[in-house]
Amino acid sequence: MAELCTDRLLLRRWRDTDLEPWAAMNADPEVREHLGDLLTREQSDASVARFQAEFDRRGYGWWAVEVRATGEFVGFAGLDDVDDGMPFTGVEIGWRLARPAWGHGYATEAALTVLAHGFDTLELPEILAVTTAANLRSQAVMRRIGMTRDPADDFDDPTEPEGPLRPNVVYRIARSASG
Repeated sequence: MAELCTDRLLLRRWRDTDLEPWAAMNADPEVREHLGDLLTREQSDASVARFQAEFDRRGYGWWAVEVRATGEFVGFAGLDDVDDGMPFTGVEIGWRLARPAWGHGYATEAALTVLAHGFDTLELPEILAVTTAANLRSQAVMRRIGMTRDPADDFDDPTEPEGPLRPNVVYRIARSASG
């Protein structure tokens, strides 16, 4: 599994020491605001095991994100196959950071290196991003990394009940547009 480095961040394989801060993120209502229910420690730990297995199987997935200067785990970023049942297919970019890491440009920095890896190493023709219509912070990151939204792609998530998590937006970027 390749590690990715930026000026300030290391995107790396998950470690046992990441489990506690990851669980804390998944129990934080602000971090989970656009994601749904809070996760138990068991659910959180199981998600890391899935991330690692998927990465090993596919060669891409969710990296743990660490601040290089301090060694602090601050969240995740990476690529994932679009879930079955969505009205589109492809590979999706994503990120999730602990609240203290918000506002430092880490999401944009991590996402740019993940995009480069997806296009240059994996040779993906397109990468997309999905979030709730209300998640303006993530949509701002999507625009900063060069992604664009076509409102015709917006959809109601069939896995969510009526409410704020159901309306979703889709952003896209093609390999030809990234370079």
